Order: sequence, then C-alpha cells, then structure tokens
Amino acid sequence: MRQYQACQSGFKNWDQRPHAKDWLLYPQNLGTHLSLDETSLSNGELYTILTNKAAKGGKGSIVAIVAGTKAEMVIDVLRQLPQKQRNKVTEITLDMAGSMGLIVKRCFPRATQVTDRFHVQQLALEAVQSMRVAYRWQALDAENEALEQAKAQQLSYEPLLLSNGDTLKQLLARSRYVLYKKTVDWTPTQQERASLLFDRYPDLKSAYELSQSLSHIFEHTTDKLYGLARLAKWHEKVRQAGFKAFNTVARSIQNHYETILNYFDHRSTNASAESFNAKIKAFRRQFRGVRNVEFFLYRLTQLYA
Repeated sequence: MRQYQACQSGFKNWDQRPHAKDWLLYPQNLGTHLSLDETSLSNGELYTILTNKAAKGGKGSIVAIVAGTKAEMVIDVLRQLPQKQRNKVTEITLDMAGSMGLIVKRCFPRATQVTDRFHVQQLALEAVQSMRVAYRWQALDAENEALEQAKAQQLSYEPLLLSNGDTLKQLLARSRYVLYKKTVDWTPTQQERASLLFDRYPDLKSAYELSQSLSHIFEHTTDKLYGLARLAKWHEKVRQAGFKAFNTVARSIQNHYETILNYFDHRSTNASAESFNAKIKAFRRQFRGVRNVEFFLYRLTQLYA
C-alpha cells in the first residue's frame, strides 16, 4: 500500500494535495441541482460536502468538500467557484441547520432552498422516541424501587411478565424499532408488542400517529397550497395533544415552512446526499478506517470527482 501511495497512485503529484485536508473544489462538476450535507470521515470529524444530483452518485458527483461545518469557512471556499456558474444553480436540497441555509444564501443567491422532508420526518420520529425513553426510565425506577422493597422485606422479587413474555421495561426497550416503522410493515410479533405498548401508554399511540400523519402529508400531497393547509391542520393536532417534544418539532417546521413547502414543487429530497454518505462509509470500511485523511480524500475524489 505504501508503494502504491507513494509511486503508483498519482497521489504525490495531486494538484489539490496542499490544501486537501482543508478543502477540495471541482468547478467542472457544478450543476443546476445540488445537495448540501455533512458527513464524518474519521474520528467524528465533520466535513461539509456539496454534490451534483445529475451525477447520481457516480463520477462527477463531488463539487466541494470542506473541513468543518462553520458557515463562514465553507462560504469562503465555495466563493472560489466562478460566480457565473454559481448563478446557474436553480435548486439546492439541505437540512434545517441554520449554517446550511446561510451557505446557500451567500453562495447561490438565485437557487431555491428545499428543506429535506426526511430530516423533518426524522424530527417527529425522534420526538416519539424521546417519549418512549422517558417512560422506560420511569419503568426502570419503578422496578428498582420494587426490588429494593422486596430485599428489605427479605422477599424474592418476580417482575410482572406480559402476554408476549416481556417485562414492562423490556417492552419499552424492544418497541424502539416498532415506532420507527409503518403499521403495514409490522411483523406479527411487532403488532402484538405495539398493542401491549399502546394499551399501557395511550400518549405513545397518539405521538406515533402524529409522526405517521406527518409522513403521510409528504407522501400524498402534490400541491404546495394543499400542503400548507395540511401542515396547518397537523400543527393544530400537535397543539391539542400538548406533547412538549412535538411542540418543538412544530416550531422547527414553522420556522422553516417556506423551504419545507418548496419540496412540493418538484418533490426534491436530500436522498442523493444520504446515499453518497453511505458510499463514503462503505469506502471507509474498505480502508479499515482512515489513517491518512489526504490519501483517503484523494482516492475518494478519483472515484467520485
């Protein structure tokens, strides 16, 4: 490998090697529809990556890779791209991070920002999970208290087993993946677990239904105005439910509703960026980790830039 890296790979004469750890630019890959996202290359260090959707995750995908996620740093690098080319960009998909929106606004002022619907849906799913975890901690506390009382009275403690063989804390722990999936995708075992869970925790059932109804809006709405009306109704349901976690989700959606609604114009998502991130992770596994960041980036750009 060292021989290949030093002599055969072309890495030694790579024109972007001097600044590779900080940034990489490929102006020739700039297209009209882009994705902006962040990923980790090694040791949790984040890089901001701009990709061209038209390349479909193949050669010509990478437009820019910038170390870190600080908006000003990324902006300084992307402004090295010719302004005439940047002005031709018509649409960029991104997440709800404020820094991402600032980057697009400063570097691609004529591009429409589209907040990725999957990031929005993920917020709702995480709100459900936060409620599940809170109930799990309550169940753990209750079991510990019962165990301590049994010991104090010199009695043996037998936890209550549900009809599927779970204890209450096991039911809450094992329901994690159930709450991520649609009801039609549940296995018979998961259907039984969900029934037991929702019977004991009606709030979790309501929260799960709220998260699924949000997904339904994105999947079955084609008109932006109709999407706005349906999101407004969803907000009202959240208000009536009174769940703190979902109130936070609703506020996040409200603060980004314009870019979220842009999804309904062309149904654009950041799926291509997430797919590209998966390729980076797979490539990293082939390397068995990243020992030399510069050489890893060189190999990555040879395949995708």
